[in-house]
Amino acid sequence: MRLWLSKNSEVPIREQLASQIILGITSADLKPGQKLPSTRELARRFQIHSNTVIATYRELEERGWIELRQGSGAFVREKTTQSENHLEGKLALDQMTTSFLQQARNRGFSMQEVKASLQYWLDLQPPDHVLVIDPDEALRAILTAEIEETTGWQVGGTDLDGCSDPKRFIGALPVALYSRAELIRAALPANTSCHLLHLNSVPAAMQGRERPTPDALVAVVSGWPDFLRWAHAILIAVGIEDAALYMRLTQEKGWQRGLRECAFVITDRLTAKQIPCDLDTRVFRLISDSSLTELRDLWPRS
Repeated sequence: MRLWLSKNSEVPIREQLASQIILGITSADLKPGQKLPSTRELARRFQIHSNTVIATYRELEERGWIELRQGSGAFVREKTTQSENHLEGKLALDQMTTSFLQQARNRGFSMQEVKASLQYWLDLQPPDHVLVIDPDEALRAILTAEIEETTGWQVGGTDLDGCSDPKRFIGALPVALYSRAELIRAALPANTSCHLLHLNSVPAAMQGRERPTPDALVAVVSGWPDFLRWAHAILIAVGIEDAALYMRLTQEKGWQRGLRECAFVITDRLTAKQIPCDLDTRVFRLISDSSLTELRDLWPRS
């Protein structure tokens, strides 16, 4: 994974480093179990104190993102992936199926009748909408907008409290961010699966983006505060001066003032609809292309 660090920024090195490692994990650039660069290697590469790297790694371990192994180094924490969950649940599903078939046989139904009945109910109950689950309302709205625009599907959303109502999941294909997996799985009703989405990686977010001139102002606008922090950390790390960034939260009064003085506006898919159409607007999508492809493959629509 490529890392960028700027020592001429007001954003602490620890925050720059931690943000990029977390983005690397959530975007799948860094795989579970993958070894991270050693403390000595990062300190030497960026000419920073090794204690800065050590402190960053310890913070990430406390937050559950990485694992520090004595004498071996730092590794991306092994999290239960969706495929692993599927394999673990397959045995339980086989047991349920076997029990059902035994009961049907005991009641005198033929295998042909059972198969026909199962096919009928499977055909009758395909999902008719995507359900985005996230505790953050602003993030949930952005994810919903991205899925709606790129797929054309009907998309709804709910917070963790809404997960307690099984009726919400009737006809739904639940999706959530990989980084929220443990939190959301704990809130889901029993035997409810959830498709996990990866975030765009730092290289993917920056790919094809024209670097502004040194004297140009760049606006970063969103209704989600973490989008501002995410974009700020990335832009600072790749060498854009902090003074050149114009950060605006749409909940603030008069957030549109000054946008026309900027070379271009970086924003999310949802907020882009509120930006005047004559401005140079560049949308940074949160969901990775691979996750959207997986979503389409999981639920092919005619």
